[in-house]
Amino acid sequence: MSDVLTRPQVRTLVLNPNDNVAVALGNLDVGVDTAEGVRIVRRVPRGHKFSTRPIPAGAPILKFGQIIGFAKEAIPPGDWVHEHNVGMGESHGAFERDYAYCEGVVPVDFVPDAERATFQGFRRKDGRFGTRNYVGILTSVNCSTTVAGFIAKEIERSGILDDYPNIDGIVALKQANGCVIDYRGVIFDTLKKTTWGYATNPNMGGVIMVGLGCEGFQIPRLKEAYGVTENETFRTMTIQEVGGTRKTVEAGVEAVKAMLPIVNQSKRETAPASELMLALQCGGSDGYSGITANPALGVAADILVRHGGTAILSETPEIYGAEHLLTRRARSREVGEKLVDIIHWWEDYAERNNMEMNNNPSPGNKLGGLTTILEKSLGAAAKGGTTPLNAVYHYADQVTEKGFVFMDTPGYDPVSATGQVAGGANILCFTTGRGSAYGCKPTPSIKIATNSEIYNKMIDDMDINGGDVLDGSSLEKKGQEIFEKILAVASGEESKSEQLGYGDNEFVPWQIGATF
Repeated sequence: MSDVLTRPQVRTLVLNPNDNVAVALGNLDVGVDTAEGVRIVRRVPRGHKFSTRPIPAGAPILKFGQIIGFAKEAIPPGDWVHEHNVGMGESHGAFERDYAYCEGVVPVDFVPDAERATFQGFRRKDGRFGTRNYVGILTSVNCSTTVAGFIAKEIERSGILDDYPNIDGIVALKQANGCVIDYRGVIFDTLKKTTWGYATNPNMGGVIMVGLGCEGFQIPRLKEAYGVTENETFRTMTIQEVGGTRKTVEAGVEAVKAMLPIVNQSKRETAPASELMLALQCGGSDGYSGITANPALGVAADILVRHGGTAILSETPEIYGAEHLLTRRARSREVGEKLVDIIHWWEDYAERNNMEMNNNPSPGNKLGGLTTILEKSLGAAAKGGTTPLNAVYHYADQVTEKGFVFMDTPGYDPVSATGQVAGGANILCFTTGRGSAYGCKPTPSIKIATNSEIYNKMIDDMDINGGDVLDGSSLEKKGQEIFEKILAVASGEESKSEQLGYGDNEFVPWQIGATF
């Protein structure tokens, strides 16, 4: 996308001089003359595209100066451009992406140490900082999720948390598998990484893990894999060993009560912004996502990186078709090739499951103006800003590199964010154009609306309005606003999703392999 947005009229928007489509900022009726010099010949809904010149059948459709699809038929000027007349071509390989590894790397202009931003966080024993101080109850299997929920409810009902002001709450992270899996297989390995990643996330002050006892995902195997011994802030138990539901709930409550004074000893202190690890998410996208909130979040991610922090872009199916823009920014060819290998895995994964990558965008995305996965991906990738791509991680791997990185996850938001939090993310920003309702414990989620209509309509859910970029606010100014909100929330200000109580049901580990 060009740095300067062309706004010939309030009602239309051209994103790049090479584009053959423009975006309608309001509903355009038949007969309307636009500033692009065309007359609308078919009604164009707000957020959708119309052709600004004749497009022959089979010719590429260009938005952001990039290919987002191919004309299924000849498209006259002023026509509505959407899935009825745009497709992916005969195959996903209808055009070649030039990966140009490392050719677009621009060195980061780091902020001097003495001038870097700070936040108020919780210092952990390993030197990392949390933005929240939770007690978590993790489960090894679906069979123990009810007990975990009972323990959390008993603690909340007792009112004892009022005596511990430095603790943000207790959360039971329930999961739907853990039993019929091969302990040598990919589901076990992924669940192991994800569970331990949550247990050690810097936003967790203490953890209790509850199992049934006979499940495939054995707690002793987890402890052995990571060399874990039980201590004052990490306890485990199984329902079968303790002696049933009631006894396990009672034991769990007592274990939490014993842990609370220790967890409460942690207090907020000044920490450098370099200790922030930002998860980048988008969901319920629309035609404005790639124009307003996503690139503005990319500006915020760049600011964070300049201050020494980390930003994690994910949702691999939603950078499909835009990966060539990321490989240009790869720090090394090895990093770029790892990303491309992951893209190829997804192509094979979709084919093996009788699906195709263009099954995404969702129906809601299409109603909002997104036509193909290529268009959606170009907008989604904008969340990653412009700094070098320093590393590529598999799902739920621990993120150890600073700067801008990528983690392979599905496009489904709860599954994707779960991987990022397991990787260490202690703050999250989530853009939405349709109005996603989402929260994430133990990591606070900041919601950014892509348009003013959804911001005002869902004001109780939205933290920031990205829609005013269309009214003249610059992306740079909006990105700075987002960065300042990140610092405030990291320091303890509640996000809208936290105020509503979201986050208890969004722990969703990725189930990649076969379940028997």
